[in-house]
Amino acid sequence: MGERSMQKERVTVSPEMAAFIGEGMVDPTTFPADAVVLCFTLGEQTPAQVTVTTGAVPSEERAVLILAVERGACLRVFDYAPDANIACHLPSELRLIVVAIRDCALSEPWRSTHRSAKCIELLSITFQRIVEDDLVPLAGAGQLSARDSQRIVAAKRMIDERWGEKMTLDSIARACGLNRAKLTRGFRDMFACTVADALLDRRLGAARQMLIATDLPVSSIGYQCGYLNNASFTRAFSRQFGATPSSLRAPRLAA
Repeated sequence: MGERSMQKERVTVSPEMAAFIGEGMVDPTTFPADAVVLCFTLGEQTPAQVTVTTGAVPSEERAVLILAVERGACLRVFDYAPDANIACHLPSELRLIVVAIRDCALSEPWRSTHRSAKCIELLSITFQRIVEDDLVPLAGAGQLSARDSQRIVAAKRMIDERWGEKMTLDSIARACGLNRAKLTRGFRDMFACTVADALLDRRLGAARQMLIATDLPVSSIGYQCGYLNNASFTRAFSRQFGATPSSLRAPRLAA
C-alpha cells in the first residue's frame, strides 16, 4: 500500500465526534454530519498550528490529529460553534495534548478511553481560547517572512518549555537565529506582548502552581522560578496576582 493511500486511525469519541490520528488521509464519509473540523499540526515543516473549518472536509495530510464534531453538538455543549474558517498558531499547552493523544502507549481498551478523554479536553480548551481571543492568528506575523515567523514561534516555544533556565532577550534571539530588533517587533506583533512579559507570565504561573500544589518553601519556589531573593519574587508575584505568595498559600495551610 502506497504512502498516499494510508489512512489515519479513527477513534470514535461519541456518536457526534470522531478523531483521526497519525499519518495518511481521512475518509470523508466517516465524518459526522455537518461537521466542524479541527486540524492540528506539530510544526515539522511549518509552525505548529490549528485550523478550524466548517462545512468542508480538509485534505490536510500534514495534520497529526483531526477532530470532527457535529455542529449541533458544539452548540449544545459549548453554546458555540465557529461560523468562519480559523487558522492559528498552536500554543505549547495544546501541543502537549496533541502529542499525548498521538503517542499514547496504553494498550486497549485503556488506550481508546484515554484518547477520547484527551480529545474532549483538547476540543474544550481550543474552543475556550478561540472564544476568549487567546490564540494568535497565522496572519499575525504581518510582514515577517515564513522563516522568520517560524523563528518567532520557536522563541515562544523556548520560553514556554525552558522558562526555568536563565534567559535574556539576546540569548533567545541568538538561539532562534534572529537579531534583537526583529525578535522584539515580531514577538509583539504575533503574541501581543513583549518577550519579557511572556517569560514573566510563565515563571509566575509556574510559581503559583507550585505554591498551590507543593509544600516547598516560598523562597525555594521563587529561586526555582528565576528570582535570586524573596523580596523581588514577592513584589513580582503581588503585581501579577494581587496577593503575596504567602497569603495565597495561607488558606491551604489553615485547612
